[in-house]
Amino acid sequence: MNLIFLGAPGAGKGTQAEVVSEALKIPQISTGNILREAAKNGTEYGLKAKAAMDAGALVSDDIVIGILKERIAEEDCREGFILDGFPRTVPQAEALDAMGIKIDKVIEINVADETIKQRVSGRRVCQGCGASYHIEYKPSKTEGVCDKCGDKTVIRKDDQPEVVLERLATYHEKTAPLKDYYEKQGKLVTVEGQEEVADTSKLTLAAVGVE
Repeated sequence: MNLIFLGAPGAGKGTQAEVVSEALKIPQISTGNILREAAKNGTEYGLKAKAAMDAGALVSDDIVIGILKERIAEEDCREGFILDGFPRTVPQAEALDAMGIKIDKVIEINVADETIKQRVSGRRVCQGCGASYHIEYKPSKTEGVCDKCGDKTVIRKDDQPEVVLERLATYHEKTAPLKDYYEKQGKLVTVEGQEEVADTSKLTLAAVGVE
């Protein structure tokens, strides 16, 4: 099953994609992580991606699509995959269709902006492996230390309050029209984000047919 997860920054789409990835045994492909890895390695595309991310802007389509094409071609994607953070615009969705990649369902995690602003302030990311945590909803076993690799967890630059407001505005302007695009294709399923992560997970798993 090939899935796309949509949702504003901080809506919890990455967490839910992780839950579905484990349930269906298919890889979760986070374009954010792929881009941050490229930025960390200082590649030509990586440096361009870093400049955009630091400013809270979207990374250009050619950078994202180039990296994504390579990832989907890998062996572990043969049985399906979850795209988390791509596409973000209608032209990107059209480019995905043009690549001949069949998408079965598009899951939108819907959460109010005000709730997102409160949530994002508690987000932490491992500077080593990119694993994500939240000081309230998904804390690491030891505060400030990643469970997976033992490196330090930090607040990402794009999780700073002023950048979050910019990212939400960008999402509503450029990403929200994707809902109409996929609704017309009959692929969109909206999951209302709940107060408890586990409750959202139940709804999300039901949306992809896992009981």
